[in-house]
Amino acid sequence: MKNFNHIIERESGLQRHLSAGQMAMIAIGGAIGTGLFLGSGFAIGFAGPSVILSYAIGALVALLLMGCLAEMTVAHPTAGSFGAYAEHFISPLAGFLVRYAYWAAVVLAVGTEVTAVGLYMAYWFPDVPQWWWVLLFSALLIAINATSVKAFGAMEYALSSIKVIAIVAFILVGCWVVFGAQRPEIGLHNYTAHGGFFPKGAWGMWVAVIISIFSYLSIEMIAVAAGEARDPQSAIRTAFRSSVLRLVVFYLLTLALMLAIVPWSSAGTDKSPFVKVMEIIGIPHAAAVLNFVVLVAALSAMNSQLYITTRMMFSLARAGHAPAAMGRLNARGIPLAALAISCMGIAVAMVLNLWKPEQAFLLMMAISMFGAMFTWFMVFVTHWFFRRQRQRSQAPALPFQMWGFPWLTLLGAALMLAILLTTLFVPQFRMTLLVGLPFLLALTLAYQLHYRHRTPAAVTATAAPAQE
Repeated sequence: MKNFNHIIERESGLQRHLSAGQMAMIAIGGAIGTGLFLGSGFAIGFAGPSVILSYAIGALVALLLMGCLAEMTVAHPTAGSFGAYAEHFISPLAGFLVRYAYWAAVVLAVGTEVTAVGLYMAYWFPDVPQWWWVLLFSALLIAINATSVKAFGAMEYALSSIKVIAIVAFILVGCWVVFGAQRPEIGLHNYTAHGGFFPKGAWGMWVAVIISIFSYLSIEMIAVAAGEARDPQSAIRTAFRSSVLRLVVFYLLTLALMLAIVPWSSAGTDKSPFVKVMEIIGIPHAAAVLNFVVLVAALSAMNSQLYITTRMMFSLARAGHAPAAMGRLNARGIPLAALAISCMGIAVAMVLNLWKPEQAFLLMMAISMFGAMFTWFMVFVTHWFFRRQRQRSQAPALPFQMWGFPWLTLLGAALMLAILLTTLFVPQFRMTLLVGLPFLLALTLAYQLHYRHRTPAAVTATAAPAQE
């Protein structure tokens, strides 16, 4: 097997401008978005108060995933990340499937974020068609991503900072309301007052884990951003630890407070549960302010996802698995063609908003889930191959190592496989496997018929960075 350096050289040309702080905010920017602010309403409907356990299980899977990714990324920081790792440590076909499945998933996730933008703007402008907002904000974020990675990093840091400050404020206000306001309709008794802690049973709690995984989706993009970090090894270790801790605290604390303030049976999907909380508390204009914050959160997540899909398509092109033009960089180090093709999710969102605006969010979430969960499952499988190869070659210990190998790696893989199979038994998510498995089969056939004999070396020459 070749040394991994040939992949790093193949994916060279991107500019290393991202700091550790920006990388942590990129992970938070992707993972704290629609999944928390709007998707949590769907999850609460499935599980009731036990949704706290659902998100705790999702947090465990995310923690295990980040441990595996951190070790592999410290060893080999590159834009192709887990797709490149699957290619090198398992097989070229595995790398092809992981990259394309993940790219498709996040492209559609961009669509869910922009769909949420339409819902949030309807809070202020109910008579304006939602697709207008989709078009306006999409153009803005595409322009930012087309400028430079430095501009992207600065914008993502600013957007993510706004929502982090807002979530901390929400937690502080929520704690005061729950524990200090002395309001009889608010308190921990809401966990059991409306059908018990498990009103939909253990099955409802487990089904909500699906949405929790969707909520944590994009935390893995920090591994892709390592390809453009100033000091990858140091930045990765710092950013991984800080982002995981913040996400777990933010998700679990906010959900716990939300359910103590708003009875779970009142958490709908017509507006963010966060907005409903502020309306119940009665703080003047707080609902409008918070609606602005969740709008920023969706834009931040969309910004990160556009970045990550662009880099994944760039990696595919440099591997010879996509048109060579997708691997070309302009003078600012941006793969513009890869960015353009990665805007497909926005187009799909616009069509769905025109066709079925009330169902657009849940429909796109169900379809995008397969690629995301397949990728997470393959990260655990790849880590197992990665560590076994290092053990066989007696490689020196890395600065960061996944703990509990192989058992925790296998636990993560088993949980992801179980969650993926569960979608088949939930009507709202049945399309996840019904669409995902044929998609995976189609990718496999495409690889065998068209890409199997294409060598990355032959493509690299035509996909070298172009100075435009």
